[in-house]
Amino acid sequence: MSYTIADYLLDRFTEAGITHLFGVPGDYNLQFLDNVISNPTLSWVGCANELNAAYAADGYARCNGAAALLTTFGVGELSAINGIAGSYAEYLPVIHVVGAPCLGAQRRGELLHHTLGDGDFRHFARMAEEVTVAQASLTAENACYEIDRVLHQTITQSRPGYLLLPSDVSQAPATRPTKPLLTAQPATDPMLLAEFRACAQERLAESRSVALLADFLALRFGQQKALQQWMDDTPMPHATLLMGKGLFDEGQQGFVGTYSAAASDAAIIEAIEKAELVICAGAKFTDTLTAGFTQHLTLQQTIDIQPNATRVGERWFSGITMADAVNVLHQLCKHQVSGWPVPKQKPPILPVGTHNKLDQHAFWLAMQNFLQPGDIILADQGTAAFGAATLTLPPGVTFIAQPLWGSIGFTLPAAFGAQTACPNRRVVLLVGDGSAQLTIQEIGSMLRDGLRPVIFLLNNDGYTVERAIHGAEQRYNDIAPWNWTQIPQALNIHNPAQCWRVTEQVQLEEVMQKVARAERLSLVEVVLPKQDIPELLQAITASLAKRNASKD
Repeated sequence: MSYTIADYLLDRFTEAGITHLFGVPGDYNLQFLDNVISNPTLSWVGCANELNAAYAADGYARCNGAAALLTTFGVGELSAINGIAGSYAEYLPVIHVVGAPCLGAQRRGELLHHTLGDGDFRHFARMAEEVTVAQASLTAENACYEIDRVLHQTITQSRPGYLLLPSDVSQAPATRPTKPLLTAQPATDPMLLAEFRACAQERLAESRSVALLADFLALRFGQQKALQQWMDDTPMPHATLLMGKGLFDEGQQGFVGTYSAAASDAAIIEAIEKAELVICAGAKFTDTLTAGFTQHLTLQQTIDIQPNATRVGERWFSGITMADAVNVLHQLCKHQVSGWPVPKQKPPILPVGTHNKLDQHAFWLAMQNFLQPGDIILADQGTAAFGAATLTLPPGVTFIAQPLWGSIGFTLPAAFGAQTACPNRRVVLLVGDGSAQLTIQEIGSMLRDGLRPVIFLLNNDGYTVERAIHGAEQRYNDIAPWNWTQIPQALNIHNPAQCWRVTEQVQLEEVMQKVARAERLSLVEVVLPKQDIPELLQAITASLAKRNASKD
């Protein structure tokens, strides 16, 4: 068989560590899919719909480092664009390949299906430009160069890329790649780095207390091990925001918890905001992470490390990689730490309940005891995410939430992607009933592929997070009541799931013991009070309600 552009693209995926392709077939991508099926190193993962496929690719990228998604032209890619936008907002390298009509039909402006009927085949590519970091419309002449360019930018900038692949172009002949896809990142200018080091050293030397606040960009740009080593070498108070939860060993001395600005525990606020110098590594202070921008951290008080620039006070050093900035500050802190107070804080522990009622407090207390080292925890936006924020994660846990983009239903397909990437790790999904109704079909794909996630479906009878913000008793926050424990059986007739419905605390604890080492997909419907929400979410929703009602 001849070597084609389709083969070239798949080889580049493999080189980037991508061994699964998520998506939905359509007539414009079927020929390309033949190449996928015959490829020895890459597996096709069909999904229930394109939006779910985009969410699954996002979850895969969070655990694997990069992901790929395939849809058809127009109808398929627009269904996926919400998921791609979430990957763009939260910095995930997902390469979106769109099977398109052949080039001849495009040049002639034919009125084809899946188009707007106006002969313009660029409508959807223009839409994609807003939520991708690099794009290309492939031809036989430019395909290999453009594939490399888009993949390189997608991976190095950790944001989605877009490839429009006409059906005839995918089958055109190509030459196998002769050079590696990823080259070493250009080194930071030594003079710039020396200037930054001198400025940071002066700021550290005059500080009597220092804290570290890290967030998700440190994860996306590969600094987790470096930051943990820094905290091992240099004991100091440190915390994450919710998007960066899981960056550190949360049982380590000095880790104070999840920082949520004014909604944080008093001990966390004291450790972070009262430090004379706060080093922020990969942090973005969004509304839901900061209880409506209630953080009290000044420019003069902070050193801010971003992917390609670092600020000391009011001065920016542009062109310094995050890795270089982390390394410089790590080494400087090792020389200064003896003059700083030794942190005494430990992560907050949920207080023990005094009754047997199954409510939010009882559920999260039980969940704290259920977690195991190495788990992948996914918490959907709403009560699940903000309840999970208070947990102390065991070592090696990957925590996945989407508090910036905040698309409810994201985590169920994302759990499919995460377990596809890491089949030997336990996946624990925490999702509300309202969120699950958006993307529940992907349980069928999980069962088809023999995956074994443990799903805790929090049934509080509707959109509880929305009730907390506005309209507690309004019918627009109601949802149709489903028989949740019967749904997995309806979605796959060959691979049975095990399901329970629990209404009491003792039932929950018994079921948790049964699913601790589940051999098949397990769904636990946890019935909770309708208006009950975690304490952290009370503070967040109050701030959101106030801002939404503001006239400013």
